[in-house]
Amino acid sequence: MTAKSTWEAFFDAHAPIYEENVFTKNTAREVEFLLEVLSLQPGDAILDVGCGTGRHSIELAKRGYAVTGVDLSSGMLARAAEAAMAAGVHVDWIHADATRFTIPKPHDCAICLCEGGFGLLGLGDDPIGQPLSILRNISRSLKPQARILLTVLNATAMLRRCTNEDIAEGRFDPLTMVESSACPPGKGLPAVEVRERAFLPTELLLLFSLAGMSVLDMWGGTAGNWGRRTLDLDEMEIMIVGSKIGEPR
Repeated sequence: MTAKSTWEAFFDAHAPIYEENVFTKNTAREVEFLLEVLSLQPGDAILDVGCGTGRHSIELAKRGYAVTGVDLSSGMLARAAEAAMAAGVHVDWIHADATRFTIPKPHDCAICLCEGGFGLLGLGDDPIGQPLSILRNISRSLKPQARILLTVLNATAMLRRCTNEDIAEGRFDPLTMVESSACPPGKGLPAVEVRERAFLPTELLLLFSLAGMSVLDMWGGTAGNWGRRTLDLDEMEIMIVGSKIGEPR
Protein backbone atom coordinates (compact mmCIF):
# COMPACT_ATOMS: atom_id res chain seq x y z
CA MET A 1 0.00 0.00 0.00
CA THR A 2 1.49 3.35 -0.98
CA ALA A 3 1.36 6.41 1.26
CA LYS A 4 -1.20 8.08 -1.02
CA SER A 5 -3.62 5.14 -0.90
CA THR A 6 -4.31 4.87 2.84
CA TRP A 7 -7.48 6.98 2.90
CA GLU A 8 -8.67 5.50 -0.38
CA ALA A 9 -8.38 2.02 1.14
CA PHE A 10 -10.18 3.18 4.27
CA PHE A 11 -13.12 4.77 2.44
CA ASP A 12 -13.44 2.00 -0.12
CA ALA A 13 -13.97 -0.41 2.78
CA HIS A 14 -16.13 2.05 4.74
CA ALA A 15 -18.45 2.96 1.84
CA PRO A 16 -21.13 0.30 2.50
CA ILE A 17 -21.76 1.63 6.02
CA TYR A 18 -20.93 5.32 5.58
CA GLU A 19 -24.57 6.42 5.64
CA GLU A 20 -24.93 4.82 9.09
CA ASN A 21 -22.74 7.54 10.62
CA VAL A 22 -24.78 9.86 12.80
CA PHE A 23 -23.37 12.97 11.12
CA THR A 24 -25.01 12.00 7.80
CA LYS A 25 -28.57 12.51 9.09
CA ASN A 26 -28.97 16.28 8.57
CA THR A 27 -28.44 16.58 4.82
CA ALA A 28 -31.56 18.57 3.86
CA ARG A 29 -31.06 21.06 6.69
CA GLU A 30 -27.37 21.42 5.86
CA VAL A 31 -28.15 22.12 2.21
CA GLU A 32 -30.65 24.83 3.22
CA PHE A 33 -27.86 26.43 5.25
CA LEU A 34 -25.41 26.18 2.33
CA LEU A 35 -27.85 27.83 -0.06
CA GLU A 36 -28.34 30.71 2.36
CA VAL A 37 -24.66 31.29 3.18
CA LEU A 38 -23.31 30.86 -0.34
CA SER A 39 -25.97 33.09 -1.97
CA LEU A 40 -26.46 30.62 -4.80
CA GLN A 41 -28.58 31.34 -7.85
CA PRO A 42 -30.76 28.78 -9.65
CA GLY A 43 -28.70 26.63 -11.99
CA ASP A 44 -25.32 27.59 -10.49
CA ALA A 45 -22.45 25.11 -10.93
CA ILE A 46 -21.32 23.68 -7.58
CA LEU A 47 -18.11 21.75 -6.92
CA ASP A 48 -18.32 19.21 -4.06
CA VAL A 49 -14.78 18.17 -3.06
CA GLY A 50 -14.64 14.96 -1.05
CA CYS A 51 -18.25 14.25 -1.95
CA GLY A 52 -18.28 10.73 -0.48
CA THR A 53 -21.55 8.94 -1.15
CA GLY A 54 -22.91 12.17 -2.63
CA ARG A 55 -25.50 13.13 -0.04
CA HIS A 56 -24.96 16.90 -0.46
CA SER A 57 -24.33 16.66 -4.22
CA ILE A 58 -27.55 14.74 -4.81
CA GLU A 59 -29.66 17.02 -2.62
CA LEU A 60 -28.29 20.06 -4.46
CA ALA A 61 -28.97 18.41 -7.84
CA LYS A 62 -32.56 17.76 -6.76
CA ARG A 63 -32.91 21.51 -6.30
CA GLY A 64 -31.76 22.29 -9.82
CA TYR A 65 -28.04 22.95 -9.39
CA ALA A 66 -25.33 21.62 -11.72
CA VAL A 67 -23.08 19.60 -9.43
CA THR A 68 -19.65 18.05 -9.85
CA GLY A 69 -18.60 15.63 -7.12
CA VAL A 70 -14.94 14.71 -6.60
CA ASP A 71 -13.72 11.88 -4.38
CA LEU A 72 -10.64 9.73 -3.87
CA SER A 73 -12.64 6.57 -3.22
CA SER A 74 -14.14 4.58 -6.08
CA GLY A 75 -16.22 2.70 -3.51
CA MET A 76 -17.82 5.89 -2.24
CA LEU A 77 -18.44 7.15 -5.78
CA ALA A 78 -20.11 3.88 -6.76
CA ARG A 79 -22.55 4.37 -3.89
CA ALA A 80 -23.04 8.00 -4.95
CA ALA A 81 -23.83 7.02 -8.55
CA GLU A 82 -26.39 4.46 -7.39
CA ALA A 83 -28.04 7.01 -5.10
CA ALA A 84 -28.18 9.67 -7.84
CA MET A 85 -29.78 7.21 -10.25
CA ALA A 86 -32.35 6.23 -7.62
CA ALA A 87 -33.11 9.92 -7.02
CA GLY A 88 -33.47 10.61 -10.76
CA VAL A 89 -30.79 13.32 -10.85
CA HIS A 90 -27.53 13.84 -12.74
CA VAL A 91 -24.21 14.63 -11.04
CA ASP A 92 -20.81 14.61 -12.74
CA TRP A 93 -18.66 12.25 -10.63
CA ILE A 94 -14.85 12.51 -10.78
CA HIS A 95 -12.57 9.88 -9.23
CA ALA A 96 -9.48 11.86 -8.22
CA ASP A 97 -7.26 13.07 -5.41
CA ALA A 98 -8.37 16.49 -4.14
CA THR A 99 -4.87 17.86 -4.80
CA ARG A 100 -4.87 16.85 -8.48
CA PHE A 101 -8.37 16.86 -10.00
CA THR A 102 -9.24 18.99 -13.02
CA ILE A 103 -12.62 20.20 -14.25
CA PRO A 104 -13.39 21.61 -17.72
CA LYS A 105 -14.79 24.98 -16.66
CA PRO A 106 -14.80 27.17 -13.51
CA HIS A 107 -17.67 26.72 -11.06
CA ASP A 108 -19.80 29.24 -9.18
CA CYS A 109 -18.96 27.87 -5.72
CA ALA A 110 -17.31 24.96 -3.92
CA ILE A 111 -18.00 22.95 -0.78
CA CYS A 112 -15.67 20.61 1.10
CA LEU A 113 -17.52 19.16 4.08
CA CYS A 114 -16.82 16.73 6.93
CA GLU A 115 -13.07 16.78 6.23
CA GLY A 116 -13.70 15.91 2.59
CA GLY A 117 -10.01 15.39 1.83
CA PHE A 118 -8.88 18.59 3.54
CA GLY A 119 -6.76 17.47 6.48
CA LEU A 120 -6.85 13.76 5.61
CA LEU A 121 -3.16 13.10 5.03
CA GLY A 122 -1.46 10.18 3.34
CA LEU A 123 1.40 8.68 5.31
CA GLY A 124 3.92 10.74 3.32
CA ASP A 125 1.92 13.95 2.86
CA ASP A 126 3.28 17.26 4.07
CA PRO A 127 0.96 18.76 6.73
CA ILE A 128 1.15 22.22 5.12
CA GLY A 129 1.72 21.38 1.48
CA GLN A 130 -1.18 18.94 1.14
CA PRO A 131 -3.98 21.22 2.41
CA LEU A 132 -2.49 24.17 0.54
CA SER A 133 -2.49 22.13 -2.68
CA ILE A 134 -6.17 21.30 -2.15
CA LEU A 135 -7.09 24.95 -1.59
CA ARG A 136 -5.10 26.07 -4.63
CA ASN A 137 -6.77 23.41 -6.76
CA ILE A 138 -10.22 24.47 -5.56
CA SER A 139 -9.34 28.12 -6.22
CA ARG A 140 -8.28 27.27 -9.80
CA SER A 141 -11.66 25.57 -10.28
CA LEU A 142 -13.72 28.64 -9.30
CA LYS A 143 -14.84 31.82 -11.00
CA PRO A 144 -13.52 35.09 -9.54
CA GLN A 145 -15.36 36.03 -6.33
CA ALA A 146 -16.98 32.58 -6.16
CA ARG A 147 -17.60 31.40 -2.62
CA ILE A 148 -16.29 28.34 -0.85
CA LEU A 149 -17.43 26.64 2.36
CA LEU A 150 -15.32 24.08 4.23
CA THR A 151 -15.56 22.28 7.54
CA VAL A 152 -12.24 21.17 9.05
CA LEU A 153 -11.00 19.61 12.26
CA ASN A 154 -10.58 22.08 15.11
CA ALA A 155 -7.00 22.16 16.46
CA THR A 156 -7.97 23.65 19.82
CA ALA A 157 -10.15 20.63 20.54
CA MET A 158 -7.35 18.28 19.49
CA LEU A 159 -4.87 20.09 21.73
CA ARG A 160 -7.22 19.94 24.71
CA ARG A 161 -7.93 16.25 24.15
CA CYS A 162 -4.41 14.92 23.50
CA THR A 163 -1.84 14.24 26.23
CA ASN A 164 1.92 14.20 26.62
CA GLU A 165 1.64 10.41 26.51
CA ASP A 166 0.04 10.68 23.07
CA ILE A 167 3.01 12.78 21.95
CA ALA A 168 5.58 10.38 23.43
CA GLU A 169 3.95 7.37 21.78
CA GLY A 170 3.62 9.05 18.37
CA ARG A 171 -0.16 9.39 18.28
CA PHE A 172 -0.09 13.20 18.18
CA ASP A 173 2.41 15.77 16.87
CA PRO A 174 1.76 19.24 18.36
CA LEU A 175 4.15 20.85 15.84
CA THR A 176 2.05 19.80 12.86
CA MET A 177 -1.37 19.28 14.51
CA VAL A 178 -1.44 15.73 13.11
CA GLU A 179 -3.07 12.81 14.90
CA SER A 180 -2.09 9.30 13.77
CA SER A 181 -4.09 6.16 14.43
CA ALA A 182 -4.89 2.66 13.22
CA CYS A 183 -8.59 2.82 12.43
CA PRO A 184 -10.78 -0.08 11.25
CA PRO A 185 -13.18 1.07 8.47
CA GLY A 186 -15.89 -1.25 9.72
CA LYS A 187 -16.68 -4.00 12.20
CA GLY A 188 -14.45 -7.00 11.69
CA LEU A 189 -12.24 -5.25 9.11
CA PRO A 190 -8.46 -4.78 9.52
CA ALA A 191 -7.29 -1.39 10.74
CA VAL A 192 -5.84 1.15 8.30
CA GLU A 193 -3.05 3.52 9.34
CA VAL A 194 -4.35 7.06 8.87
CA ARG A 195 -3.29 10.63 9.67
CA GLU A 196 -5.68 13.52 10.38
CA ARG A 197 -4.66 17.18 10.42
CA ALA A 198 -6.45 19.79 12.53
CA PHE A 199 -6.25 23.56 11.97
CA LEU A 200 -6.06 26.78 13.96
CA PRO A 201 -8.08 29.76 12.67
CA THR A 202 -4.95 31.88 12.16
CA GLU A 203 -3.30 29.33 9.87
CA LEU A 204 -6.53 28.91 7.90
CA LEU A 205 -6.43 32.65 7.18
CA LEU A 206 -2.87 32.26 5.88
CA LEU A 207 -3.58 29.13 3.81
CA PHE A 208 -6.59 30.75 2.15
CA SER A 209 -4.53 33.85 1.33
CA LEU A 210 -1.74 31.74 -0.21
CA ALA A 211 -4.37 29.97 -2.33
CA GLY A 212 -5.76 33.23 -3.71
CA MET A 213 -8.85 33.31 -1.50
CA SER A 214 -10.05 35.45 1.38
CA VAL A 215 -11.83 34.28 4.53
CA LEU A 216 -15.21 35.95 5.04
CA ASP A 217 -16.35 34.15 8.21
CA MET A 218 -15.33 31.38 10.59
CA TRP A 219 -17.92 29.68 12.79
CA GLY A 220 -18.50 26.55 14.80
CA GLY A 221 -19.00 23.88 12.16
CA THR A 222 -19.51 20.58 13.95
CA ALA A 223 -21.85 18.31 12.00
CA GLY A 224 -25.40 18.52 13.34
CA ASN A 225 -24.78 21.94 14.85
CA TRP A 226 -24.09 24.29 11.95
CA GLY A 227 -24.83 27.96 12.43
CA ARG A 228 -23.54 31.48 12.40
CA ARG A 229 -22.06 31.14 15.87
CA THR A 230 -18.78 31.62 17.70
CA LEU A 231 -16.40 28.68 17.62
CA ASP A 232 -16.33 26.63 20.82
CA LEU A 233 -12.84 25.50 21.84
CA ASP A 234 -13.93 21.90 22.38
CA GLU A 235 -16.08 21.31 19.33
CA MET A 236 -14.91 18.99 16.61
CA GLU A 237 -15.03 21.21 13.52
CA ILE A 238 -14.52 24.75 12.27
CA MET A 239 -16.59 26.13 9.39
CA ILE A 240 -14.85 28.52 7.00
CA VAL A 241 -16.66 30.66 4.43
CA GLY A 242 -14.34 32.17 1.86
CA SER A 243 -14.25 33.82 -1.54
CA LYS A 244 -11.86 33.61 -4.48
CA ILE A 245 -10.02 36.89 -4.94
CA GLY A 246 -10.52 38.62 -8.28
CA GLU A 247 -12.89 40.69 -10.32
CA PRO A 248 -16.10 39.00 -11.52
CA ARG A 249 -16.28 38.26 -15.24
